[in-house]
Amino acid sequence: MATRARVRAPELIGKGGWLNTGGNDLTLADLRGRIVILDFWTFCCVNCLHVLDELRELEEKHRDTVVIVGVHSPKFVHEAEHQAVVDAVERYEVHHPVLDDPELATWKQYAVRAWPTLVVIDPEGYVVAQHAGEGHAHAIAALVEELETEHAAKGTLRRGDGPYVPPEPVATDLRFPGKALRLPAGTYLVSDTTRHQLVELAADGETVLRRIGQGDRGLTDGDPRRARFQEPQGLALLPDGTVAVADTVNHALRRFDPETGRTTTLAGTGSQWWQGSPTSGPAREVDLSSPWDVAWFADRLWIAMAGVHQLWTYDPETGTVEAAAGTTNEGLVDGPAAEAWFAQPSGLAATADRLWIADSETSALRWVERDPDRADGFAVRTAVGTGLFDFGHRDGPAAEALFQHPLGVTALPDGSVAVTDTYNHALRRYDPATDEVSTLATDLREPSGAVLADGDIVVVESARHRLTRLRLPEEAVRVEAVAHRTQRAATEVAPGALRLDVVFQAPAGQKLDTRYGPSTRLLVSSTPPELLADGAGPGTDLSRELVLADGITEGVLHVSAMAASCDDDPENEYPACHVHQQDWGVPVRIAEGGADRLPLVLAGMDEATA
Repeated sequence: MATRARVRAPELIGKGGWLNTGGNDLTLADLRGRIVILDFWTFCCVNCLHVLDELRELEEKHRDTVVIVGVHSPKFVHEAEHQAVVDAVERYEVHHPVLDDPELATWKQYAVRAWPTLVVIDPEGYVVAQHAGEGHAHAIAALVEELETEHAAKGTLRRGDGPYVPPEPVATDLRFPGKALRLPAGTYLVSDTTRHQLVELAADGETVLRRIGQGDRGLTDGDPRRARFQEPQGLALLPDGTVAVADTVNHALRRFDPETGRTTTLAGTGSQWWQGSPTSGPAREVDLSSPWDVAWFADRLWIAMAGVHQLWTYDPETGTVEAAAGTTNEGLVDGPAAEAWFAQPSGLAATADRLWIADSETSALRWVERDPDRADGFAVRTAVGTGLFDFGHRDGPAAEALFQHPLGVTALPDGSVAVTDTYNHALRRYDPATDEVSTLATDLREPSGAVLADGDIVVVESARHRLTRLRLPEEAVRVEAVAHRTQRAATEVAPGALRLDVVFQAPAGQKLDTRYGPSTRLLVSSTPPELLADGAGPGTDLSRELVLADGITEGVLHVSAMAASCDDDPENEYPACHVHQQDWGVPVRIAEGGADRLPLVLAGMDEATA
């Protein structure tokens, strides 16, 4: 068996305490003899949600030897609230212990730099692997089997039930609803996300008329009792009177017919899109990635593809999909649609001339408009928001206004838009005529969408499990301004040259896939852009010499890395291949005596520090 680096695992500490343990606190000593996988996550992060789904099969298959521990490490202020973590654990059906670490204490002990990060601890309490980003489930599964064999032989493996204790279920008509749509008959169709169903409510917004879907995870077409969804979100009326459904965790676009009650699949294969996959083609043959919302605009259906930071379109006339805006890089960059950057677009609303976008991870309100000077016909603009790390609750001129992870946007009759400002528990308004932001309502619990109803606005209060009807006020509510910036300890680096090393070790039995050219990709940028005097841009080498500019004392390095590995078996004509990818935003402070090397672990262990 190959020798691997082993580092003693630091203790698990978090001021918020433990969830899913029946009230018991856990220590690493309690878990000795088990293989422990630490999943550093935060519930705003779509990549973290992808990893939760990747781990479900492994968690079930190795339930008697493996304990997964979610370490919740917040990005946004709202995510540091304990009740918000409790809600998220239920919302996303996390069936393992979770440590609520609002002050990032365990994050710092394990030198984590990105969401999501997975750390594997062997039965003797040593860290044996670290993986950042998505696509590592196969590698971890192989390592788990290796560790089971090794420690069973040594007598250090302990089998049995794990420490997970499920919480008591709560009876409500809706459970963490995502979006709502008013049907022509005056009723409401709601995506009941955690229960994997659609629910039709009467005009009062409360009385349940029917449920669509079995209520468990799956991708099945058919009548209301047969159909199955996985955490559905966005809803949009199509010209033929049917409803498009963003079936988020199925990575699919579904169609629901209110007349017949039947559900069919419009687009997606049920598999997640990865770098290198087709970005256009027959809708049922192209992979999608966490579609979060949908809206009809410019004679086609637009899809907020949160999982890859893009907007796609579906054309019902041709039955095709294609990427329409965004590069897959995460950030806030305006310009021609194909060159724009988004960050988990999660809400869409169409008017005659604009497609409004709630771009959640940049806490931004943006829009797409026609651009006759462009070959692709569209351009992207920003109304409110500055980037990945600035957020808060501030009204006033749009250039100074702040949101906190908004998930929805609704066009209002006067040409303005309402923004469901999710992590501020508020309904906000942006008026293009005045370029001002105001607050319409507060004391909403994680609002995630809204729909107009006879001059009122009906808000999806996701964490209160209900629809709430509000009068649109003549005068907006004013709140005291609050501004925040993501609070993560900056890495001190020396001025001048900085060696960037993305550490990637192919899983056991695999090698880098070079059959069709380079199997790795690295993209580097910075905020502010002037931070880097040299080294920005794309490339194929996972190591690079950066040069930090003189006169700038702090900033953020944005690093996006991808590596593809395949089975290392020359006799296998069709080897299994896997893509590993991650984006980092690393706050840095330039200081004499700081580090001259920045290691970022994509997969494996950094031998220089192990």
